[in-house]
Amino acid sequence: MQIIEVTGFAVRSAALRLQHRQSALQFVVYPMIHMAEPGFYAAVTSRLRSADVVVIEGIGGGQKKRSLLTSALTLSYTVLRFNRGAKLVKQDIDYVALGVEVISPDVSFEEFETGWRKVPLAHRLMLWCLLPIVVLARLFGGTRMIWSRTMELNDLPSPDEEEHLDRMPELDAALAGDRDKRLLAALHQLHEQRSGEAIEVAVVYGAGHVPAIVQDLTDRFGYKVRSADWLTVVDLL
Repeated sequence: MQIIEVTGFAVRSAALRLQHRQSALQFVVYPMIHMAEPGFYAAVTSRLRSADVVVIEGIGGGQKKRSLLTSALTLSYTVLRFNRGAKLVKQDIDYVALGVEVISPDVSFEEFETGWRKVPLAHRLMLWCLLPIVVLARLFGGTRMIWSRTMELNDLPSPDEEEHLDRMPELDAALAGDRDKRLLAALHQLHEQRSGEAIEVAVVYGAGHVPAIVQDLTDRFGYKVRSADWLTVVDLL
């Protein structure tokens, strides 16, 4: 099942609706790209207004404090706003203005830094060396370079992704695994406490987290993806 699709015409994100025969609660998962055309964020925002609970991503829970690492990782994609050919904006959804319950289960800056220190030094140095290359490519690269097929994402990892996870488990844990655990714990609690309520829980997280969400809700509780609506991240024509 495709989560992010890249074609010669557009980049699209699949909004996934997960339902369970014995649960009135529904999860709608929005795989997010942190830089996109304004219309993508407008479409997501419009849909979130019909949700009862919104679960959002954000290291530090919205605090202004930043670490050198999180600032560098953020720069690696926000630099796209200076690429005139890309015509992209940073994700800017105002969750408070939605008027619904918002839950932010992500790790704190301190927890993120603790996980990062567990990564072998060689892997940390490798990431620091790669970040400037990524920034330059996104700043000066053309549309085809920025939105290559490597951006595509499916619910099952590719052989290359599996090999990466096997070789660098600590790096994966620091950047995604520990954060996934916190997110999934919040979704488990929502299911256990509110599965009898006819509510919609919207999960607004980076696309890379979505395979873990879908697999966990399917394997643990029996939720199934019943529908998927494509939202255009960027039009490439």
